[in-house]
Amino acid sequence: MIRILRYSGDGQALLPERSASLADVSDTVSAVIDAVRREGDAALYRFEKEFDGAALDALEVSPAEMDEALALIEPAFLDVLKQAADNIRAFHSAQKRTGFILNDRPGVVLGQKIIPVDRAGIYVPAGKAPLSSTVLMDAIPAVIAGVGEVVMVTAPNREGKIDPAILAAAHTAGVGRIFKLGGAQAVAALAYGTESVPKVDKIVGPGGALVAEAKRQVYGVVSIDMIAGPSEVLIVSDGRSDPAHIAADMLAQAEHDTASSAVLVTDSEALAEKVAAALEKQLPLLEREPIARASIENNGRIIVTRDIAEAVELANAAAPEHLELCLDDPFAWLDRVRHAGSVFLGRSAPEALGDYLAGANHTLPTGGTARFSSPLSVDDFIKKTQYIYYTRDALGAVAEDIALFARRESLTGHARSALIRFEEEP
Repeated sequence: MIRILRYSGDGQALLPERSASLADVSDTVSAVIDAVRREGDAALYRFEKEFDGAALDALEVSPAEMDEALALIEPAFLDVLKQAADNIRAFHSAQKRTGFILNDRPGVVLGQKIIPVDRAGIYVPAGKAPLSSTVLMDAIPAVIAGVGEVVMVTAPNREGKIDPAILAAAHTAGVGRIFKLGGAQAVAALAYGTESVPKVDKIVGPGGALVAEAKRQVYGVVSIDMIAGPSEVLIVSDGRSDPAHIAADMLAQAEHDTASSAVLVTDSEALAEKVAAALEKQLPLLEREPIARASIENNGRIIVTRDIAEAVELANAAAPEHLELCLDDPFAWLDRVRHAGSVFLGRSAPEALGDYLAGANHTLPTGGTARFSSPLSVDDFIKKTQYIYYTRDALGAVAEDIALFARRESLTGHARSALIRFEEEP
C-alpha cells in the first residue's frame, strides 16, 4: 500500500530518495570502455555475446534487415509513428536558432554562427521495454538541427535482431546508420569509434546504470545530453480530479522501473484516500504489475498539503521530471512552477501524452536536475561560434584601452599585441 503523508514544512523529508550513486558500476564500466578503445570491434562482439547473449555476424543493421522489419509493422502503427514524428518536427522546428551580426560601431563587426555537430549518436534502450518513441524524440531534433549524420545504437535480442518497432521509428525519423549494440560498450564505441562504428561528437538518450555511468566517463571526449536516472512523475491535484485517472497516471510512471517514483501532492484528504484505493484496484490490471507494485511501495507517495500553493512549492522542491497540474485553471499556476522537466496542464493531459504524441520532447532531466537543466532539444545538437572584425582605425581607437586592461592583469604580451600595430617603422 502506498504511504499517505501529511506535509509539515519539510518537503524534502517526505519525497522519495533520489537514485543511488553509480559508483557500484564504475569499475565495470571503466573496464568495458578500456577494452573497446584497445580492441575495437573484437571487444564489441565479445561484450554483445556476454551481456546481451547475441552472437552477431555483423554489428550494423543491413538494408535487408530494415526492409524485413518494416514489413512486420502493421500499417496502423506506421501511421501513428508518422503522426508522432510530424508533431515532434513541428515543435522542434520552432526551436531552431539563427546567428546574428552586430555592426553598430564604425569599423566593427561582431557576430555569432550556429553550427550543427558533424555526427550525433542516439542510444535507445531495448531491454525491459523497447522504446521506439525515444528514437523519434532523440533523432528528429538532431535532423532538424542539421547534424551531418545520425547514428543509432540499440541492443539486439538473443537472435541478433533489433525490435522491428525501433527500426521502423528509426526509418521514420531519418536515422542514418544503426548498430546492434547496447550497454557501456555501445557508449564507448560511439565515443571513441571502432573499425565499424564511427566516432560521434554528441551522445544522447537514456539508459540504465551502466549506460549512465559510461556517458559520465566519456564526457569530455564527446558531449552528452544528461545522465538520466529513474523516471518520475509528481502530480499536483485538487479534490475535483477523478481518483482513477490520478492512479492511472501514477502507475504509468511506476511500470517503467522498480526505481521509478510516482508522487501525488494534494490538498484533499478524501482524494488521497481514494487514489490509494484506486492504485490497489488498478495494479493487478498491469502486464508489468510486479515492477509497478515495487515502485509504488518503495518510492510512491501521497502527500497532503494545506492548500495548492503549498503543493506547488513542494513540487518546486522536488524539481520532477514530469509535473502534472490537475487543476481547474492550470495556467494560473504555471508561472509559479520554477523547476520541472515538462509540465502537463489540466485534467486531460496525462504524462503518456507527452511520451508519445504531443510533440514536446520526452527526454527530460531527472533526479532534481530540472533545477538547472532542460529537456532535450535542437540546442543539444548545435554549437555556437563567434567572430570579430575590426578595421585598423577601429582597433587604433581602443588599443590603449586594451593595453591598460592587459597590464592590470600583468599580461604585457597582450598589451604589446594591441599596440605593436601602431608603432612607427624603425
